Amino acid sequence: MTLSVQHNASALVALENLNRTNTALAKAQSEISTGLAVANAKDNASVWAIAQAQRADIGALNSVKMSLSRATSIADVTAAAGQSISDLLVQLREKVVGAMDPSLSANSRLALNSDYKALLRQIAQMISAANFDGANLLDGSLSQDIQFLANADGTQFITLSVRNMSLGGSLITLAATSTIGTVTAATGILSQLDTSLGNVNQALGDLGSQAKQIDAHTVFVTKLMDVLETGVGNLVDADMAKESARLQALQVQQQLGIQSLSIANQAPQVILSLFRGG
Repeated sequence: MTLSVQHNASALVALENLNRTNTALAKAQSEISTGLAVANAKDNASVWAIAQAQRADIGALNSVKMSLSRATSIADVTAAAGQSISDLLVQLREKVVGAMDPSLSANSRLALNSDYKALLRQIAQMISAANFDGANLLDGSLSQDIQFLANADGTQFITLSVRNMSLGGSLITLAATSTIGTVTAATGILSQLDTSLGNVNQALGDLGSQAKQIDAHTVFVTKLMDVLETGVGNLVDADMAKESARLQALQVQQQLGIQSLSIANQAPQVILSLFRGG
């Protein structure tokens, strides 16, 4: 090898190797600090693009899950109110049948009629209170069924059907002003009450089926999000055990590279010995 004070080839090679080691060391430190082998497009453009697309789907599915959670809450409130209304209708039937007894005294009949009207008022109050986040499926305030997001593209939906249980409506045919003050009135009310009870129970069964579908779809969306999260991790996450070992090896290589460069930088000193006097 030619000895030259102008060009130190050994030092250039040592410097090149040291720079390469420093670059690898910086990448290893970045992966350890972020936990990501692919943190940006510069690390791996194609993998990063795929991961970003999956992250977008995960974000959209999170909105779907929130929509389904709202659906579950509305269904739960509606079901609780509907169950209570059904129980009150059962109590109403007891009062109506009791009022059909022709042997009742006027005071007893008056007391039964008073209880009957109080139960009607409770039903009306429960219907009005069956509200969650501005949605009430029972009071007739909604003109159409409510749809909730079912997929990440926003093209599929799960539906909760409106069930108007207002007094005097299509399900509960009993009018809020109805009375059982006479045997004739009570007899006429009984058939309406039986029909109303059947309608309410059928509506609750339909609502239960829809709520079950919502719960099942929520579980599916949650699992799908977990799978996508795992998939993104498989693409971009760093192997921390591997990177830890790699970091230690690179740190040793860096120290050796510094020593190698130091030795190479001292090579031109040999030239001075050629010009020393004998």
